[in-house]
Amino acid sequence: MKLKKVFKGINIGIKNNIEINKIEIDSRKVEKGDMFVAIKGFENDGHNYIDEAINKGASVILINEDRLDEFVDKKVIVLATENTREILSLLANNYYNNPSKHFKLIGVTGTKGKTLTTYIIKNILNKANKKVGLIGTIATSIDDKKIKDNDRTTPEPIELQKTFDYMKKEKCKYVVMEVSSQSLKLGRVNDSNFDYGIFLNLSEEHVSKNEHKDMDEYFYCKSLLFDMVKKGFVNIDDYYGKKLIDLKQTKYKTFSIDDKSNKQAYNIEINEKYTKFETKVYGKNEEFITPLIGKFIVYDMLAAISLCEELKIDVKYIKEGIKDIFVPGREEKVINDYGYNIIIDYAHNSSSLENILKTYKDIKNGKLITVFGCAGRRGKVKRKEMGRISGTYSDYTIITEDNPIDEDPKIICKEIEEGIKEKTNNYEIIIDREKAIYKAIKLATKEDIIILAGKGHETYQLIGKDKIPFIEKNIVLDALKELK
Repeated sequence: MKLKKVFKGINIGIKNNIEINKIEIDSRKVEKGDMFVAIKGFENDGHNYIDEAINKGASVILINEDRLDEFVDKKVIVLATENTREILSLLANNYYNNPSKHFKLIGVTGTKGKTLTTYIIKNILNKANKKVGLIGTIATSIDDKKIKDNDRTTPEPIELQKTFDYMKKEKCKYVVMEVSSQSLKLGRVNDSNFDYGIFLNLSEEHVSKNEHKDMDEYFYCKSLLFDMVKKGFVNIDDYYGKKLIDLKQTKYKTFSIDDKSNKQAYNIEINEKYTKFETKVYGKNEEFITPLIGKFIVYDMLAAISLCEELKIDVKYIKEGIKDIFVPGREEKVINDYGYNIIIDYAHNSSSLENILKTYKDIKNGKLITVFGCAGRRGKVKRKEMGRISGTYSDYTIITEDNPIDEDPKIICKEIEEGIKEKTNNYEIIIDREKAIYKAIKLATKEDIIILAGKGHETYQLIGKDKIPFIEKNIVLDALKELK
């Protein structure tokens, strides 16, 4: 693509309108004829890798204006702008010819429930024979075909627009994606053509020195999605959902359990096998049943129902999509031949941990045994709170590691312990997560419920600089075979 076309809508003088091969922000991926965009990140600065990019064949480099003096003599085309990150999404969108205008784009945001909600929507639309692309925390896929596993919730702009382009070529009618607050803060989804946005909830999970300085900034970043959408669907039982409607001028429909809304759930029934509720669809009372358990998941169901009603999807497909929903690592029951109740869940923050533990405490027959830890580089305040929560609802807790990264897992576990010991003495610390799982299974009877919280769909542990294979379900099955 010609350079001037890539920079369409961007006020940068192009003297030599050469053809570029592709755009890269990772110098390791640069090939001959590429344009390398130097991004100043939180930990790495792309400007430090410009020579590497040029050596690999970059014909154009784009840099921040305040670094221009350092690179003016390079034997390639050097372009400068105030902040390269701010225009990266438009560059990517231009390069791929605005692919998201070719399908209905649905963005889902919130502290918890994004993954489940996107999967429900995809499942319902698939039942209605619609071709659907999905982008989120677990994977990128089209219908039941996985394209790739994902390391982050929302991709960087070049990868995102490239994925949109692929989904356009595959003739997806809808694309549903998780939109993280960080992606909104960093402009990753800017210049995407969102038709619909869903707001689920907001809690303090991502308030830390590495993410958002306070709840005001966190909420502001979440709210940016609703400057882009044509219509929003908002949980008004959530304080920040109400605030969002007051703040933004987008057309909204609302959903709730407690407050009166456009889509209110009632007659909710929860037991160890299913969650059942009723709500109105197309003006008629309808009953929905799902194998997932908990009042909190009803909000995600309502969000999906609200959207699909807007899309004129037949209610029978909505019911079918909800009835057989399965999401890896979200209330995932480990099927086994030994009759033990073991659930793997991605609950990795205070609110999600409380939701799942409170739900299973209310329906259990035996003991509730919880195994969990907290990740490194996240807010330390939540560690004590999560300990307090597990101490409140669990009959026994094993505190362990969960992606400690470059923090000492012993210190993380001690910080969790500060909260749990305020509530109970029924806990222990086993740093090695595999040993912790073995101990939980050894303690359990068939009447008990074991919750393995935090890892969910992940297939690794991040310890130091290493990404170590760790598939929780396989460890559970090995432990059952050995111990029971």
